[in-house]
Amino acid sequence: MKWNPSESGAESGTSESQTGCYGDINKVDTTGASCRTAKAEGVRASTTIAAKDLPAMNKYKTIIKNAGRKRCVDPAVIAGIISRESHAGKALKDGWGDRGNGFGLMQVDKRYHKLIGPWYSEAHLLQGTGILVSMIKRIQKKFPRWTKNQQLKGGISAYNAGPRNVQTYNEMDIGTTGNDYANDVVARARFYKRNGY
Repeated sequence: MKWNPSESGAESGTSESQTGCYGDINKVDTTGASCRTAKAEGVRASTTIAAKDLPAMNKYKTIIKNAGRKRCVDPAVIAGIISRESHAGKALKDGWGDRGNGFGLMQVDKRYHKLIGPWYSEAHLLQGTGILVSMIKRIQKKFPRWTKNQQLKGGISAYNAGPRNVQTYNEMDIGTTGNDYANDVVARARFYKRNGY
């Protein structure tokens, strides 16, 4: 996550639903990772990257599901973001990434947020997921005519580059890391959904 979220807060909500209140990840269209991201990863597709991260991701499955339940976000979406941001912690050095600015599994940016909890904790995931929820809500306000699934994808894009970066549905990833952030995260999330998240 690289944008300045000064105009948003991490809002919370609770629900027992594990599919989430903000759309169905299996119904969100996606092109997956761009050639640039796939090449940088040394693989051809988002699902291959997500599969490589699965053993490490499974260490955090319980807290991912807990955070999803508490914030009413599909745990697969949280796992998709964790895979993209930190490869389930494998890309971090003592919990840090993004040249020392990103913290934790979800890479909360220390320049814009007061960090909460250890990098691998449920408290951290609740913070990161709360930021995602606030971005989805910003996209809902900005694009009220989009479907719930389109707003979910827009919120995922905004998690990386901010809500101002999302201008149109088809080009929402322009300006995100690799120009494919939401498409890649959605494809990874679908993989995690098929694998018990």
